[in-house]
Amino acid sequence: MVLKASRRSQIPPFHAMEVLRAANLRAAAGETVFHLELGEPGGGAPGPVIEAARRALSESYLGYTEALGFPALRARIARHYAETHGVPCEESRVVVTTGSSGAFMLAFLAAFDAGDRVGLAAPGYPAYRNILMALGVEPVSIPAGPETRFQLSVGLLEGLAGRLAGGQLDGLIVASPSNPAGTMLDEDEFKRIAAYCAAKGIRLVSDEIYHGITYGRRAVSALGLDPHAFVINGFSKYFAMTGWRLGWMVVPSDLVRTVESLAQNLYISPPALSQVAALAAFDCRADLEANVARYRRNRDLLLAELPKAGFMSFAPADGAFYLYADVSALTDDSDDLCRRMLAEAGVAATPGKDFDAARGHRYVRFSYAGASETVASAAKRLIAWRR
Repeated sequence: MVLKASRRSQIPPFHAMEVLRAANLRAAAGETVFHLELGEPGGGAPGPVIEAARRALSESYLGYTEALGFPALRARIARHYAETHGVPCEESRVVVTTGSSGAFMLAFLAAFDAGDRVGLAAPGYPAYRNILMALGVEPVSIPAGPETRFQLSVGLLEGLAGRLAGGQLDGLIVASPSNPAGTMLDEDEFKRIAAYCAAKGIRLVSDEIYHGITYGRRAVSALGLDPHAFVINGFSKYFAMTGWRLGWMVVPSDLVRTVESLAQNLYISPPALSQVAALAAFDCRADLEANVARYRRNRDLLLAELPKAGFMSFAPADGAFYLYADVSALTDDSDDLCRRMLAEAGVAATPGKDFDAARGHRYVRFSYAGASETVASAAKRLIAWRR
């Protein structure tokens, strides 16, 4: 007897994690691996975060928290928006989540029904598309290329509306800085996108997980542009707390209770230990800005060295910690190129098919989030490999 398995669960894997598994197998066999595949800050959480966790383990009872998160942490996150963006944020709208991934799940469930359509840029973070598919929501890929700096624009949305059979989008996901391209929306264009969504009744979801990791200008938060938007962020990237699995979002006022009920039933509460530790993260600016300075040095090193290995064309790296490289001059199969880079040079990178099903065979994503020594050694390996 063959038992039924759900069709909606049949989503593609996250290929960056598949690369990690292959890289770990190589390392377990005693081979050297230089990890440029994952967007994971090197060095881990700042010292005060670790110390806060130690104190909590020895002094606190770490039980369930409220489903929306510790009130003190929600208040601190709200204050963060006033400090960082000059935008007021009501504490009542802040929801602490189990990673930003948990925030996307809650936002999508609260805002969209099965059969709805949500637009997203291609290239883009694959989990958007895959979570939507698992929920029965249709992801609508919007090809974005060099002409819009791999970002969405009102022009692209208007062009899509003319081609979209049976109506319009129900939602739109934007990310600035983006994964994998590292590009940012121009402030005026972001305002135009928000206004377009408001006029068309499209729910805006803004992924702001890479805020704080920018080079030359600050990222703009959708919080100040659209009161009906879901604004999603977390502690994994700028705050360097990936394994602590803690995120947050600012929720439209009318959906706070909906999100709370979903969170109670799906997650009970975010991790208590991580919440206690995260309160200390906001007082670690010197350490966190030192991380950003390191990312910038790593970016500049790769931009200078990778062309010596034949990687000549990159998306403008405004923020985050990725280089999205056009490798079409080298191959029409970036998946094979990444396999060979790992097997022959010991450098792990992510093929573009993770981020763009149609054009990803022409692209590779390099992450420069790790230690500078790792990034420099990887560049040397690639140069030697290509000679």
